[in-house]
Amino acid sequence: MGRGVAGHYARWVLSELKPFVVLADKLGRLAVQLVAGGSGVKTVRVSYASARAPDDLDTRLLRAMITKGLIEPISSMFVNLVNADFTAKQRGLRITEERVILDGSPESPLEYIQVQIANVESRFASTISDSGEITVEGRVKDGIPHLTRVGGFEVDVSLEGSIILCRQVDQPGMIGKVGSILGEENVNVSFMSVGRIAPRKQAVMAIGVDDQPSRETLKKIGDIPAVEEFVFLKL
Repeated sequence: MGRGVAGHYARWVLSELKPFVVLADKLGRLAVQLVAGGSGVKTVRVSYASARAPDDLDTRLLRAMITKGLIEPISSMFVNLVNADFTAKQRGLRITEERVILDGSPESPLEYIQVQIANVESRFASTISDSGEITVEGRVKDGIPHLTRVGGFEVDVSLEGSIILCRQVDQPGMIGKVGSILGEENVNVSFMSVGRIAPRKQAVMAIGVDDQPSRETLKKIGDIPAVEEFVFLKL
């Protein structure tokens, strides 16, 4: 492959993967902020679901961005494609990758990316999956990264700005109560999504916000009787 053709191919690959690169970074940032203590992260598993053949998807850039997302929020290190693997090894961070082969059209390079962190405690218990790992999953929709799964709960919230996660008893009026508290404090809500186990059982509300709420605002949300746990995650 000539240099010009190779360069064109590299730009095409980068252009195609660009929204997934952003998704990978943000999933890493979300996952590490969910860990109680943060720095105890040692074992991470990343799953890439795609209808493409395994040799038709180079995940090195995606792995580097997940590493970047996992490390930068809890350290002063700058992580990029060149130093990502070395930096992860230096910190004792082991990242394993697996492919989930899907049927269907291979037009999109990926259907979803899932990040799991093992052997840690979570700041938000609902992110622990049945296998005992902190689990977050995301997709790209119309070019924008979305969080689509937290633990065993399906949600759908754009990964722009920051996120508040609330676990509550599923009952009428919860969206209005939380929205009113944020509105009173002039915190703009960009997206809101509720995933539940079954009607009137447990539910997780994912709220996208443009600004960081004050401690007082977050406390008001936590003081709602039906809210059992909540966490603010800065992206």
